[in-house]
Amino acid sequence: MSYLNITEVESAVTSLATAHPGTSRLITLPEPSIEGRTAHALQIGAAAPIPKSCVMIIGGVHAREWGSCEILVHLAADLLEAFETGTGLGYGGTAFTAAQVRGLLERLDLVVFPLVNPDGRLHSQTVDPMWRKNRNAAYSGRSSNPACTGVDINRNYDFLFDFGTAFAPTATPQVSADPCDPQVYEGPGPFSEPETRNVRWLLDQFPRTRWFVDVHSYSQDMLYNWGDDENQSADPDMNFRNAHYDGTRGLPGDDYAEYIPKDDADTALHLAEAFCQGVHGVRGITYTPLSGFHLYPTSGTSDDYVYSRHFTDPDQGKVLGFTVEWGVRSFHPPWAEMERIVLDVDAGLVQFCLATA
Repeated sequence: MSYLNITEVESAVTSLATAHPGTSRLITLPEPSIEGRTAHALQIGAAAPIPKSCVMIIGGVHAREWGSCEILVHLAADLLEAFETGTGLGYGGTAFTAAQVRGLLERLDLVVFPLVNPDGRLHSQTVDPMWRKNRNAAYSGRSSNPACTGVDINRNYDFLFDFGTAFAPTATPQVSADPCDPQVYEGPGPFSEPETRNVRWLLDQFPRTRWFVDVHSYSQDMLYNWGDDENQSADPDMNFRNAHYDGTRGLPGDDYAEYIPKDDADTALHLAEAFCQGVHGVRGITYTPLSGFHLYPTSGTSDDYVYSRHFTDPDQGKVLGFTVEWGVRSFHPPWAEMERIVLDVDAGLVQFCLATA
């Protein structure tokens, strides 16, 4: 085996829906990519008389992070097969009983979206292995520079999008307003890209989503909110919506820190630790739970956007946001190692879901 191409990812998702009609449903995302490709997600869960809380997991956002799609396809296949055969799941030294699997899918719905950025993945797998963005050339002007194509999807969400105003002048958020930035161009406005609009649509379709995980690589971390600054639970007025603090965000150890209620902070850390424990049990690999800011300051990311929604719109349900950073030293490790990483991360994700109880 080897990494899946974009046709194989889509085929795997549709095949799982066909093979498991009682416990899965194929979801067609409404907006085709820039190059005209239609994406699909999978809803997984046992039938229930009342609506269930939902865990949403997405991957394939950054084109060069090839293994994220495989992680999510295998996770979906493992859960569906174990549920229907009444068996448990074993990932090296981390194991889950048949009762745990059944209880998980009876209590929760999982929405798994393995390939958010098909155009970018195709370009990465066939032209430029280190390509990260989507393939939107609309903002390149007359430039012939190949880097001027594409938007970093994970900077295109509506969270502190105007980073030049929001952050301190000496802060270094990993984001750019330059269409020719080869890595982190945020786009001309929040949700300018069909890929991010598809994720937003999916959140709107599943209003009982309570937890959201975006699968990326690499650094062997499990990140939780927030990514713009350090966390604090003492001063609710010190928050991303308060323009009084514009120009102060993004620096460690200063007077500004982003507000997160203590209950949310405690829950986020608990779930991140559960994920890391699940990973560690497989073969002893250590992942680190930490807030997104402690990787590097960011804006416009999926995990902060999903959590920010209930602050900006009280009609939205609260969604805790997380980002997995799997693996180390390579965006596409040799396949034999990637197979082991799949087991690591899938064990962590199952443990994460169980810990939401």
